[in-house]
Amino acid sequence: MKNIIIGTAGHIDHGKTTLIKALTGYNTDRWAEEQRRGITIDLGFTHFNLPNGDRAGIVDVPGHEKFIPHMVAGVVGMDLVLVVVAADEGIMPQTREHLDILKLLGIDKCILVLNKCDLVDEEWLEMAEEEIREELSDTFLKNVSIVKVSAASGEGLSNLVEEIQRMTEEEVEEKDTAAIPRLPIDRVFTIPGFGTVVTGTLVSGVINKESKLELYPLEKGGKIRNIQVYGTDEEECCAGQRVAINLSNVKKQEVRRGCVLAPVNSMKNTNLLDVKLEMLKSSPRILTNRARLHLFTGTSEVLCRAVLLEHEELKPGESGYVQLRLEEKIALRRGDKFVVRFYSPMETIGGGIILEPNPGIKKRFRKDVIEELQQKEKGSIADVLELHIRSRKDALFTVAELAKRTAFTMEETEKNVQELERGGQVQSFPLKKDIYVWHRIYVDKALEELQKVLAAYEKEYPYRHGMKKAEIQTTYFKKIKPNVFALVLKMWEDKGVLKCVGEYVSTLEFEAVRDGKFDKVSRQLLDIFGKAGYEFVKYSELVLEGVSGEVKDDILNILCEDGSVVKVCDDCYSLPDYMDSAKKRIAEMLSANPVISISQVRDAFKTSRKCAKQILEYTDSMKITRKTSAESEWTIRTEIFIDDIKII
Repeated sequence: MKNIIIGTAGHIDHGKTTLIKALTGYNTDRWAEEQRRGITIDLGFTHFNLPNGDRAGIVDVPGHEKFIPHMVAGVVGMDLVLVVVAADEGIMPQTREHLDILKLLGIDKCILVLNKCDLVDEEWLEMAEEEIREELSDTFLKNVSIVKVSAASGEGLSNLVEEIQRMTEEEVEEKDTAAIPRLPIDRVFTIPGFGTVVTGTLVSGVINKESKLELYPLEKGGKIRNIQVYGTDEEECCAGQRVAINLSNVKKQEVRRGCVLAPVNSMKNTNLLDVKLEMLKSSPRILTNRARLHLFTGTSEVLCRAVLLEHEELKPGESGYVQLRLEEKIALRRGDKFVVRFYSPMETIGGGIILEPNPGIKKRFRKDVIEELQQKEKGSIADVLELHIRSRKDALFTVAELAKRTAFTMEETEKNVQELERGGQVQSFPLKKDIYVWHRIYVDKALEELQKVLAAYEKEYPYRHGMKKAEIQTTYFKKIKPNVFALVLKMWEDKGVLKCVGEYVSTLEFEAVRDGKFDKVSRQLLDIFGKAGYEFVKYSELVLEGVSGEVKDDILNILCEDGSVVKVCDDCYSLPDYMDSAKKRIAEMLSANPVISISQVRDAFKTSRKCAKQILEYTDSMKITRKTSAESEWTIRTEIFIDDIKII
């Protein structure tokens, strides 16, 4: 099923809200004032299913000039726009401004809905269509489909639905669900007993209840309590859907329209933007250097100054590189579209594309600055490298391999990989001979999947410190070399998102369980080893009532790790006091005679020959003794350490 977002555009009172109600049965005018005045003041949302099963979310935007900021906010994430024109009035001023905004924001999939056809006769209708075609002849809508309807009577609605379905099947592309999720927020409210809820159109990626997200530019994290898609509770939501997310640890007054919900550390706040700005041909203004403007991008509205980097001024129809210096911080990504309106009076004068969302301050008329922006506009080396890096999900490129594949020099490749890393798109892992690079999307996805695996593992094996690094690497990261995977784990550990205890990896909050069962099994094992003394029992033959072999093994491992139990040999364990005494006794025997036999050790410890041999194998492992050429004799090592004292 394809998820699409449909928007409306058009002059006030041309029937946008009525049309949506006719299509969906839902009135998007939420506020009493809207219903009383009969105009849409704020954004309204609803949805309906197309005959082919695709889900269409609808955003109803205001048509009145005073509410243009709401209209721009509603355009975010739109796949298709219904440009509504009343048959009895034709294209009006606000229709033209809406079309300008759509063009600047790169939205070209439109259907022109000629509404209120029941109010005019056939001759008038034919004339209205001709006039509309003529007015649109020099715009991006010159070949737009025109569907005649009457939202009031229902006439032509089936034809409109057919045309919407055709365009969604043939022209609308699927949203990128593999990209970093971003939810520009257009509404925030509270629900008693639940707390803060934010809504918006998910423009990329996937969000689920386990996603660790942050509100930008607030730089405040919030845990997801619930996700709703078109009013239905869901475990996850994906790009192209209208979404409501219930957040904990976030107050309503902290959030505003214009905030963006995205993964932690995936974006960077900025108050500078390098852009390519295109002035509308119809602009009533000439843009001069340092002019104050209203910037609209995503759902944000921010005041800014426009520093013209290559021109003294920009006239209607002209374009140029501009640095926008914002009066408050926002968070964006390269390639995002924007609209600018004159400060006063509020008139739409142009818009364009963001070339660099986190630049430094640039000086005007600098050749190197213009060349840099030209490269970013047409697609930089970094863009090409990112595409290659992103093509590998489960494996990593080396910088040398990237240079070879792209025909860039090593210097160019290294420099641009560093740029990508500073921008948060990739993560590099340096080894002695080369640098490995992984796309941030897959780094974050791998972490998310590993955390799920570890959580399940910890639930199944509560008496372990976690999962072994080698098991994780060979099971889930087979295409990543062990030494590179070690760096990946180190990065996650340093960031405080995973915990490593020796060779074990666990979720951050996990601790091996020390409950009643642990205490009971520990006492049993310690009692058995204590009573056995130097008559070691075979551990594999121990049966503890009501305890599985796995649980017994896990608790024994913890006792060994904390020093409560000592491993004598493969299948034998003892208490540390016994084995410390054994080391001292063996050392004393070797001091008197540099060669000792199994029989001597057997007699000294009053044990069996087999256990005596196990004691000597243990002292071998402790570097105290070594076996001679004779089968049953041991001799002193060159250096013996007892209680940190070297014995020769």
